[in-house]
Amino acid sequence: MGEFRDNRDGQRFEQEFEGPDGEDRTVFCDYAQQGSTRVLLHVEANPALRGAGAAGQFMRSLAEHARMEGLKLAPQCSYAAVWLKRHPQFDDLAA
Repeated sequence: MGEFRDNRDGQRFEQEFEGPDGEDRTVFCDYAQQGSTRVLLHVEANPALRGAGAAGQFMRSLAEHARMEGLKLAPQCSYAAVWLKRHPQFDDLAA
């Protein structure tokens, strides 16, 4: 699992995960910035990673990053919204 990063210029959170072929593949979340809130627009995992739990690991990294940075999260993406509902330990991040 690669380092989680906030590509601020591209308004995208990104993280690399090793695919079944040994190659690094990306999971990302496009966001809109509204002050200290990140509106989570779209989470997408490389097709080679789907079903392997990479998107869930990515969301945990994203939530932990948001907490460390003092950010709030407002999911518009259905995957992000469901993930956050299933992980009440991150309720404090809700915008």
